[in-house]
Amino acid sequence: MAADGLEGDEIAQFALADSSQVREWKTRYRELREEHRALDAAIAALQEATGTDALQVARLKKQKLALKDQLSWLEDRLTPDIIA
Repeated sequence: MAADGLEGDEIAQFALADSSQVREWKTRYRELREEHRALDAAIAALQEATGTDALQVARLKKQKLALKDQLSWLEDRLTPDIIA
């Protein structure tokens, strides 16, 4: 893992000027990725448990999708436009 907490190709995608806004977006991106991973683990644990509450799993999946949307929005802002 790199010093700023990003991995491999994530570093290349954050090659923008390091303004305070960009730093805030990078921090928020890392937070959301961690939340997304935690939700993934929680969903897996619930699905493995007997007597799983399907409504709870559905709510967690919906929350996970919302996080993914936020991550996509941030990636769009942080990825430089490349004219091919």
